Amino acid sequence: MKAFTRSKYGGPELLQLEEVEKPSLKDGHILVKVLANSANPADWHILRGKPFFARFSFGLFYPKEKILGADFAGVVEEVGNNVDRLRIGDRVFGETLGAAFAQYVCVPAEVCGIMPRNASFPEMASVPVAGLTALQALITNGQLKEGESVLINGSSGGVGHFAVQIAKAYGAEVTGVCSTKNVDFVRSLGADEVIAYDRIDIHKHMGRYSLIIDSHGNLTHNDYMRMGDRGVMVGFTTIGHMIRVLLQNTFSKFPLKQFTAEANRTDLETLASLIESGKVKAYVGKTYPYTQIPEAIKYIEAMRTKGKVAMVWEQG
Repeated sequence: MKAFTRSKYGGPELLQLEEVEKPSLKDGHILVKVLANSANPADWHILRGKPFFARFSFGLFYPKEKILGADFAGVVEEVGNNVDRLRIGDRVFGETLGAAFAQYVCVPAEVCGIMPRNASFPEMASVPVAGLTALQALITNGQLKEGESVLINGSSGGVGHFAVQIAKAYGAEVTGVCSTKNVDFVRSLGADEVIAYDRIDIHKHMGRYSLIIDSHGNLTHNDYMRMGDRGVMVGFTTIGHMIRVLLQNTFSKFPLKQFTAEANRTDLETLASLIESGKVKAYVGKTYPYTQIPEAIKYIEAMRTKGKVAMVWEQG
């Protein structure tokens, strides 16, 4: 099968499209024929081996997994033992820690959800990492309740554009923060108010909210305390900034959480239901053919993405 591989840490130019062995089916797993992927900031972090401490998980000097990629959508090709809810031919979407940028991927059945009938492969490939992060930031960690107010910093990006829609679906009053050029886009997602950070200094904003979600990663500890009753840190601009905010929080009583999203069947099914009902839509701002996966990652790394970036494999 075809797959993008790398043998050392570095930039997207290191990725090579080559023929590799098709993965073997394992118990509790399914083999999926990949028809679409999406790119995430995590892809270029893992590709470059940054921040350095992440290499203790992904390989200290050389990457353990040759094939990159997390998000995928496709069709079940084979079903392993002890899998009873999925069948050959099912259209599925899910997330795996590496190995997704390939024609086939073998993954645990519990990290896959069944696609809504009205959704496309590029759309659903764009959901797992960003959608799970948004859902778990708002509901699992943020404990958002109906009628509460939420500020979403970075509301036009991959995680942010899902967070706006999910928060509205759960009955919250939503304020988004984005650049002036994306204000209309964020309003179209359902935001009640939108703050353009290039016109209003978010670090001086005096609004007050039940929950602060920072998917951009530039809010200070003072920002959280000034504007929110509680907060969830999703992204970070630099590892130093993230550590500084978390260290400051150890000396305060402010309820601030930082987490890494985990794929699970329940949350994937929740996202699929929200999409099927029309309450949430994955906005695919840019689409690449699979041969240009390195270019897609390079585009993501520029950190100016509107919605999601998808990569499409051949349908044959």
